[in-house]
Amino acid sequence: MRGQTAILGAILSGWLALMSYAQPIAKLRFDVASVRQDVSGGKPKSNLAIGPGNVWGPSGGVLSTKNFSLLMYISFAYKMTDYQISALQAKLPDWASSERFDIEARTDKTNATKDEMREMMRSLLADRFGLAVHYEIRNVPVYAMALVKPGTEGPKLRQHPADSKCQDFSLLLKTADGKPVVKLPDAAPDGFPTFCGGILGVPASAQDRYSFGAGNVPVSMIASSFSSWGNLGRPVVDETGLRGMYDFVLDFTPDPRPSYATIDSGGPSFQEALKQQLGLKLEPAKGDVQFLVLDHLEHPTKN
Repeated sequence: MRGQTAILGAILSGWLALMSYAQPIAKLRFDVASVRQDVSGGKPKSNLAIGPGNVWGPSGGVLSTKNFSLLMYISFAYKMTDYQISALQAKLPDWASSERFDIEARTDKTNATKDEMREMMRSLLADRFGLAVHYEIRNVPVYAMALVKPGTEGPKLRQHPADSKCQDFSLLLKTADGKPVVKLPDAAPDGFPTFCGGILGVPASAQDRYSFGAGNVPVSMIASSFSSWGNLGRPVVDETGLRGMYDFVLDFTPDPRPSYATIDSGGPSFQEALKQQLGLKLEPAKGDVQFLVLDHLEHPTKN
């Protein structure tokens, strides 16, 4: 059985790699796009959320980003998890992480979805940076995420209520001087976030803590964020068996503590918070994980 599993894994890995090479350049493209190196030293800015989740908002077909690294643009284009980003970064040239770029792009498809914009970004990265990649499945050390008590979630993890009135993230965008600005509402009285569709930072209970939450997301999306939050050094694989969409909020003291914290609240560590608040535990294991592998990359061409 173990031999058959290995063979099937090898076949799947080879098939994914073959498909990635066989696929033509993404069909969807921006109608107009410019890429410029940013040496301003300013803070990264974007008119839209370019993280891995489904958080999105109306843009009129415009994507305007400033002072992001190429690595961030790749992670957006390929919907990468935190662990995939770390693995790819180790193989990229230094400039792909250290240099910053501004991208101004527009599509006549004014109602483009986030996944459609990702596809357009893949085309842009191939055109301007010569980016070529493929996927590989590797059997690596992971943490298997399971319920501490089978069939029982923690107090801060619940199946998304059918009658929930949480707002889609796109409805939380307000306009200031013609530009969309995110204004998140406070948490609902029950402590869960009042927005749906993506994972965001929420107000923490103490100065030395981090707090994240989401509404109406799959548990697999929650698990994919844990590697970086907990500084785990390996990806997290969802083995809970929980299906459907969930709400959660997680409040913990990171290791190391943030430099700005002037107090020690004695809050739970990341893994303690998982058990106490979400009813989840992480167990060392081996598992198949999909990685994005770099084939080719060039410094950007001029517009």
